[in-house]
Amino acid sequence: MARTDHSFPAGSGSPAAAPAALRGRGAVTNVRHRFQRDDRVQVDDGWSSSGLPADFVDSVPDNSSDFPRTDATVIPILPDTRCAPPAPKTTVTAEEARKMLSRNDSPDIPFDVAVNPYRGCEHGCVYCYARPTHSYLGYSPGLDFETRLVAKANAVQALRAELSRPGYKPSPINIGSATDAYQPIERDWRLTRGLLELMLETRHPVTIVTKNALVARDLDLLAALAEQNLVVVYISITTLDAGMARTLEPRAAAPWRRLEAVRSLTDAGVPVGVLVAPVIPFINDESMEHILQESKAAGAHYASYTVLRLPWEVKTLFEDWLHAHYPDRAQRVLHRIEDLRNGRRNDPNFGSRMRGTGIWADLLRQRFAVATRKLGLNRHRLALDCDRFQPPSGPGASSPLFDAGATSSGPASSDFLSPVGAQASSGVPFPAGLPAVSGAYGRGARQLRAVAAGQLSLFD
Repeated sequence: MARTDHSFPAGSGSPAAAPAALRGRGAVTNVRHRFQRDDRVQVDDGWSSSGLPADFVDSVPDNSSDFPRTDATVIPILPDTRCAPPAPKTTVTAEEARKMLSRNDSPDIPFDVAVNPYRGCEHGCVYCYARPTHSYLGYSPGLDFETRLVAKANAVQALRAELSRPGYKPSPINIGSATDAYQPIERDWRLTRGLLELMLETRHPVTIVTKNALVARDLDLLAALAEQNLVVVYISITTLDAGMARTLEPRAAAPWRRLEAVRSLTDAGVPVGVLVAPVIPFINDESMEHILQESKAAGAHYASYTVLRLPWEVKTLFEDWLHAHYPDRAQRVLHRIEDLRNGRRNDPNFGSRMRGTGIWADLLRQRFAVATRKLGLNRHRLALDCDRFQPPSGPGASSPLFDAGATSSGPASSDFLSPVGAQASSGVPFPAGLPAVSGAYGRGARQLRAVAAGQLSLFD
């Protein structure tokens, strides 16, 4: 194992320098992103909210009876009545996506195609590995990631066009690989529901990863997909402690609500897996067995786990969060992460980035294996059906799946029409006048060469 320097230099990582926590937000500040060229520093110039300097001198006569009247002056110290800056509000900008399918050939994840209807995530999970993607938009991976969101308003139309291309070969599409597709703004935008309607229309296999109980809203679509072996839902449960969840992932569903979602999906016949992700040393690692036990009781069939990852700016964000919420154990947590990552705070290498290396990683692996074996989880692996795929109809045509004359094998139209009407299948119409965010990013055309993994995949 590489030698680790456990000295603690003063500076931005010092507990005394840690910013104060913000209620309802995961990140405690907007960190500088790696593409930023200029720096802005907030400076207190000493002026109060009244518009007068704090050391303003008010020349008044001294009327004290104990001393003779002179030309002395009184120097009042005005209190600083400036208020704390308002809590950042969530804003959503619409954009037109050029494409929706994102491909990868990483050996660490079981899917090679993903769809993300949103950029940024209001859940505010401080550990989110997708935070650095906001840098491509010129936003900070800190508070901007959870407050300045982007909705791909034409998500369903763009995906429909890609599925209609000649020669398209279906493989399970993962929804929610980068940001949670069921984050709070989904209640209004309904883009994820529109994508599921398209999946049902084309009989396309799909996997979902979420930590929001809002997924149970689409139980009608998910149950219909499950009947044809076309869907599996993975719900991430990091902790069962509601207090910890409020600081670790402040706007995600409460842990008990996620367990209720597991139960609702299972009762409807939808296969459900649970992700204990991420495992953070000395924060939630002792809860692994308890989470798996409660998940099994709620009906989960599959389980997996990952160890905390700190790529790019996430490292700084997590350290600030740690010093703000757990200053008593911050250094202990960071040193254990280094033990799991060969002496570094982050390990980007395939095969080890998800589970870590060393004796502590082996201990976690053994604990997980024993718990899943005792609970009867992961006894079989679900293989989704890719042979039912039917190319979608044109953008303006209605699918026979939703027509009144559908065959007995297909659902009736009243079963799957969205409460908002026909607009659900196309998401929210792109409104005129809303600025589109330019600079869409992608993974590029580079070919990733996988090394020997030697570890379980994410959903094994």
